[in-house]
Amino acid sequence: MGNGVSPWLALALPAALALTWATQGSGVIENDHDRNIHIPDELVMLLQIQVAYNDDEVFFRYRWPAEQAYVYHDMLRYEDGVWHRHGASPIGPDPDNAYEDRVTMLVDDGSVPAFGRYGGYITVGSGMRYFPDVASAEEVSAHPHLGETLGRSDIRKHLPATRTDQNDWRSVVNEDLLSAQREAGYFLDLWHWRAGRSNPIDVADDQWVGEYRFGDGGTGPFTTNWDGDRGQPRWMLDPEAVGQRSLRWEDIAANHYDFDGLYYLAEDFAIEFDPDHDWQNGDVIPRRLLREPSGSRGDIRVHGQGRWADGHWDVTLVRAMDTGSPLDDKAFREQGRYELGIAVHRDATGSRWHYVSHPYSLGFGRDADIQAQRLNGSEPDWSGDWTEITLFYPGQVNWPLLISDAHAGADNIAAGEPVRPRHSEKQLALYGVEMEFNDAITTRWWLTLVAGLIAMFGVTLALLPAFRPIRQGDRS
Repeated sequence: MGNGVSPWLALALPAALALTWATQGSGVIENDHDRNIHIPDELVMLLQIQVAYNDDEVFFRYRWPAEQAYVYHDMLRYEDGVWHRHGASPIGPDPDNAYEDRVTMLVDDGSVPAFGRYGGYITVGSGMRYFPDVASAEEVSAHPHLGETLGRSDIRKHLPATRTDQNDWRSVVNEDLLSAQREAGYFLDLWHWRAGRSNPIDVADDQWVGEYRFGDGGTGPFTTNWDGDRGQPRWMLDPEAVGQRSLRWEDIAANHYDFDGLYYLAEDFAIEFDPDHDWQNGDVIPRRLLREPSGSRGDIRVHGQGRWADGHWDVTLVRAMDTGSPLDDKAFREQGRYELGIAVHRDATGSRWHYVSHPYSLGFGRDADIQAQRLNGSEPDWSGDWTEITLFYPGQVNWPLLISDAHAGADNIAAGEPVRPRHSEKQLALYGVEMEFNDAITTRWWLTLVAGLIAMFGVTLALLPAFRPIRQGDRS
């Protein structure tokens, strides 16, 4: 072909460039609900916290930004003779605004040492809901302890020592060891405030984490308002008490509510559901009935009123310093030092689509990241400074991954080095996003490598004629 363009070059280079173009910048970092992926617009957010206490009670005040408040949760909408459910823990924000805002706090007194170094990461084991290796409901229900004894059908927060193999959610230790762990304090106290399922009646939910996420002894602040056999609610609003039997769908869809009005159903104004009433399309009855909690589960109260205003939630919770329930709660004491991990759900999101914190220490008269203010009376005046904490989106990162060879920092964890001095919140958020797309990123990397090799091979073949020995006749 003389000095013309080699056919290898003519074909290989465009093909390689086309492959490189096709494998870059598309289909990797994007929401994909089929793969349980929804990345929030902001990867980090600010939380402010203050703590105050006296001899009897401890007060935690939380303040965080939210463009809107979401207070509706889990609604039943009537349409053409059928009650439809909305707000069942969707992937990412609920499109119907039927998922509540929340703030949660894990507390340890030093009995779970890894928590003070790695925070809530240690509670995320294998098989968790909305993770790639999610355990099926059938598998969990058939498990001798989780299913048959506890009656569970999914995997939620649990601590590492409750499993013999961190890569296998099934490997729960025997029940005698679980009891011994709990009696020794190997559990996390969980404070759980919900904008829809607890705040309207001025309480929070008191829970704990061991081999699963449990409620404390007693009854919680809500129960399920659904009769599965009849396909209808069990209760409705009492029209004699509140002047209406139901809410309206247009209010939920537009997120219209009044803190002093009705956006929930509580036992004080609930009556038995009337199936013979002339229900209209768009009538809505909450699928949760709020009730006064009892026992240890009712230990945490809202102090004042939990309210959203001017772009921020401001919520204060109060509890006895020592509840007298050592198997459910961590007792706070003067000169005590504790570890906290705080999470926030906002923007109508549930499940793992939340923001979490590094572990932070709390001191009662002792040096710590957060200093509790000693009260002279019974009411905090909040004259002290806020402690500002950056929360981050954790993505699909669990404890089995962090201690595996796939994580470059696994050796640091094995050596007991804490995460907070090594990684900023932004770094952890970006790592979480990377893990969301790890498979796609790896695939694109291989395609790009192949494209590069093809291009190099094509260029090499195209240039070979230029390096052929010059024959005697060619010099003339």
